[in-house]
Amino acid sequence: MRSKNHRALTGAEHEHLDRVKELDCSVCDAAGPSSAHHIRQQEHFTVVALCWQCHQGPRMGWHGEKYAWNLRKMDELDALNVTLGRIMERYA
Repeated sequence: MRSKNHRALTGAEHEHLDRVKELDCSVCDAAGPSSAHHIRQQEHFTVVALCWQCHQGPRMGWHGEKYAWNLRKMDELDALNVTLGRIMERYA
């Protein structure tokens, strides 16, 4: 649910988010669909495709202990690079 301070998505932002959600996880390669992890809130083009475990999992996830991220020596920009590369491969 969006708060009253959040603006509506543009058509391009909505399309980009939908494409990201179709991808496999950018950290562990778990088969999609994925969730779209925003690096910064309300910046809808800098989102990363993540499975639930790598996104919100208490041990593995970005919002947890980041075990999967540390194991692969990745940060959000590394995962964003994977996400954007996969979008370019699929839609370019």
